[in-house]
Amino acid sequence: MKIIILTTLTTLLISYNNFAQEVDSNQVINQIEQSLIYKTGLIELESGNATLNVPEGFRYLDKKQSIYVLTDLWGNPADSSILGMLVPTNRGVLADDGWAFVISYEDMGYVKDDDADDIDYEDLLKEMKKETDEANPERIKLGYQSINLVGWASKPFYDKELKTLHWAKELKFGDMSTNTLNYNLRVLGRKGVLNLNAVATINELPDVKSSIDKIIKCVEYKDGDKYSDFNPDIDNVAAWTIGGLVAGKVLAKAGFFALLLKFWKLIVLGLAAAGGAIWKFITGRKKEDINNSSDDSLS
Repeated sequence: MKIIILTTLTTLLISYNNFAQEVDSNQVINQIEQSLIYKTGLIELESGNATLNVPEGFRYLDKKQSIYVLTDLWGNPADSSILGMLVPTNRGVLADDGWAFVISYEDMGYVKDDDADDIDYEDLLKEMKKETDEANPERIKLGYQSINLVGWASKPFYDKELKTLHWAKELKFGDMSTNTLNYNLRVLGRKGVLNLNAVATINELPDVKSSIDKIIKCVEYKDGDKYSDFNPDIDNVAAWTIGGLVAGKVLAKAGFFALLLKFWKLIVLGLAAAGGAIWKFITGRKKEDINNSSDDSLS
C-alpha cells in the first residue's frame, strides 16, 4: 500500500512539475512575442540602396530585433549582415509553425547572368552536398549541429526580366525529426545582391512558395543602384555568376539558417533561469518604449 501511495505521489509531483514548466514557458513566450515591435508600410533598408514595401500578410522586424531572434531564440551563429525579417502576421516567431524571411545584402559587385541558361542544377546539387558534408566537422567543433543537404525543395529559377533568382533547399540539422526549409531569393542590383531567405520547416513549403511572387515585388533598388544602372567603366564585377549564387560559395555565412522551434521551451526557459539575453532584451525594450512614450508626450 505504501508503494502504491508513493508511486501515486511521485506521478502527481512529476505531473505538477511538467504543468508548472508549461505555464512558465507559455508566460515567457508571450512576454517575448509582446516585446517585439513590428513595422508595416515602406521601409528604407539599412543598406541604403533599396526600399521594402511590406507586403500584405507580413510585418517587418528591424535589424537589432532580427539578430536577436535568429541568434538568441533560434540558435543560429551571430551575423551582423542581417538587415531585418519579414514575419507572417498570423504567426509569432516562437510559434510551432512560425517562419520568416531573413533579409541581408551582399556587396559583392555586379553579378553577370550569362550562365543562367547553361547550369546543370543536378550536378551542382551533388557538389553542394559534398561541400556541406566536408564543412560539418568545423560546424560541430564550433558547437553547432551537423547539416545534411537532403536536396532541392524547389529547383532554381532565374527571371531574366526581373533579375531575380530563387530556389529552395531541404536540410536536416543534426538528429532533428523535422527537416528545415531554406527558401532562397536573390534580387540582383548594380553593386551587389539583396538576399531574402525564408527559414521554415519543410512542412511550411506550400505557404512559403505561395508568397514568393509578392516578396519579389516588395523590394526595389533606388535609382542609380538598379541592375540596369551598371557602368562597366567604373563598377566592380562579382567573382561569381548565377551558378555561384546558388552554390553559396560567396554567401556561405548566409547560406543556412536553422529553425530550432522544436526546442523553444528548453531555449527560453534556460535563458530565463539564467537571467540571460531574453530578459535583458525584454526589460530593455520596455524601458525604451516608456522613454519613447515620454518623449512623444513632451513634443
